[in-house]
Amino acid sequence: MRHLLSLEALPAADIAEILALARTLKTERAQPLKNQCWGLIFSKSSTRTRVSFEVGIRELGGDVFFLSANDIQLGRGEPIKDTARVLGRMLDGAVVRTYAQRDVEDFAKYGNIPTINALTDDEHPCQILADLFTIQEKLGSYEGKTITFIGDGACNVPRSWIWAASKLNFRLRIAAPKAFQPAPELIARAGGDIIVTDDLSAAVAGADVLYTDVWVSMGMEKEAEYRLAQLSGYQINRSLLQKAAPNALVMHCLPAYREKEITDEVMETHADTIFTQAENRLHVQKGVLAWLV
Repeated sequence: MRHLLSLEALPAADIAEILALARTLKTERAQPLKNQCWGLIFSKSSTRTRVSFEVGIRELGGDVFFLSANDIQLGRGEPIKDTARVLGRMLDGAVVRTYAQRDVEDFAKYGNIPTINALTDDEHPCQILADLFTIQEKLGSYEGKTITFIGDGACNVPRSWIWAASKLNFRLRIAAPKAFQPAPELIARAGGDIIVTDDLSAAVAGADVLYTDVWVSMGMEKEAEYRLAQLSGYQINRSLLQKAAPNALVMHCLPAYREKEITDEVMETHADTIFTQAENRLHVQKGVLAWLV
């Protein structure tokens, strides 16, 4: 039985297969989930993830329903393994968006149904798969390219980028203040062509893709003032973009807080790429679902 729990555990061949399925399903209709019922179990709020999975499951012929933590006993302290054992007897698959990576792994183990990590504090695999797909569409390939992530380099999105870079043929640079850099042990364990630095100019020089995310992730609101102060020099703006490769892509996994991690000017100039990236969550989600079944 297949699951998508992390990019760390996903072989490069499976990444390629998912992206190929997404490319097909972006233009063709298929119903591999016909007569199936999937559940979305979300402890964290969402716009793009929820809508893309609900629409994607329906487009693939399945039925779907949404459960927040407040809707089920999980929100009142029922262990994840008990929730999984019950839902696993009623559902054909589950999409789980939660805090702890261990929770989504336990759901897969005890639910015994295909399970997708729709975001945890450790990883955001579906987002990075959609990003890779978008880079393929816009640049022809991610192979040989230089992708620079700017901002909080220790959160779930750059962690998933690290695992992608460890398996695929592209260069990853992470530009972040020292307090917001990924652990050296993680970089050493991943391997790959990865540079972590607090020198923003050096990280951006000649890059094919500049990528950013919010500075204050869900659950970190109490740290907002500190984070904004520490990360204020790591903004994607016009002058920074001029140091990248000509026609470099600007990407943002959204939601964007304009004039913080990215200026309104750059956001609007590169809106087609950013919102194509958001749309591609739908197509890659369908690729993941088709790959699982």
